[in-house]
Amino acid sequence: GAEAGSDSAVVAPGAKIEKLAGDFTFTEGPTCDKAGNVFFTDQPNNRILKWSIEGKLTTFMQPAGRANGMFFDKQGKLIACADEHTELWSITPDGQHTVLAKEYEGKKLNAPNDVWVRKDGSLFFTDPFYKRPWWDYDKAPQTTEQVYFLSADRKTLKRVTTDLVQPNGIIGTPDGKKLFVADIGANKTYRYDIQSDGSLANKQLHCELGSDGMTLDTEGNLYLTGKGVIVFDKAGQKIAHIDVPEPWSANVSFGGKDHKTLFITASKGLYSIRTKYRGANAAK
Repeated sequence: GAEAGSDSAVVAPGAKIEKLAGDFTFTEGPTCDKAGNVFFTDQPNNRILKWSIEGKLTTFMQPAGRANGMFFDKQGKLIACADEHTELWSITPDGQHTVLAKEYEGKKLNAPNDVWVRKDGSLFFTDPFYKRPWWDYDKAPQTTEQVYFLSADRKTLKRVTTDLVQPNGIIGTPDGKKLFVADIGANKTYRYDIQSDGSLANKQLHCELGSDGMTLDTEGNLYLTGKGVIVFDKAGQKIAHIDVPEPWSANVSFGGKDHKTLFITASKGLYSIRTKYRGANAAK
């Protein structure tokens, strides 16, 4: 059918989607380490899981601060949006965490949701407000839902957008110069130029679709999630749709030894499909 042919722009010839693991409550936040092992979260069960390059599933950390979106930094630390106490965590390979951020201008963050780390160690994260059952309040601590920048020395935390509705997915280019932010509340994804001080300039509409999580390949194709995985090229044209047999695909990341496997956290399962191109941020 049409579905089968419509993913050929990015999927390896003959590759089919595979279900790797299931029986989770809600999967999120996939990211891969240097070796290609993929870490993801099962947020309602408060745990971070690891899918190894050998295809073995283990629990990396539980409890895990209700971790949601995650990204590995160059030092091999796992940066996690731990929304149990509206915190951003840095987690060592042996599971010790430190809090990098939790407040802005003296008030709690809404809830760090997704994060992207630049090569220099500075990072950007989205801070939407989705009421969580583990909070004892139902009003957003911040007056607005925006994107924040945290400097590499962790001394400067600043809000770098002002006009988004509800930002969610976030990813940047490996050269650290461009940032993509999915405004799921406006159903749009924007592209920005990153300035030397971490501020954002030249906001441009990249595509008329929001996203939960996102990733990029070496060709500059942007992978958005929701109903399956929807792929847009550099120019913002839709070039592929990867069907995933679950109600919702929350997030995506490249992994595996050669970084040419796309891992998809979709509702109760973890899926993968072989791709033509490598993950951009994983490329050595």
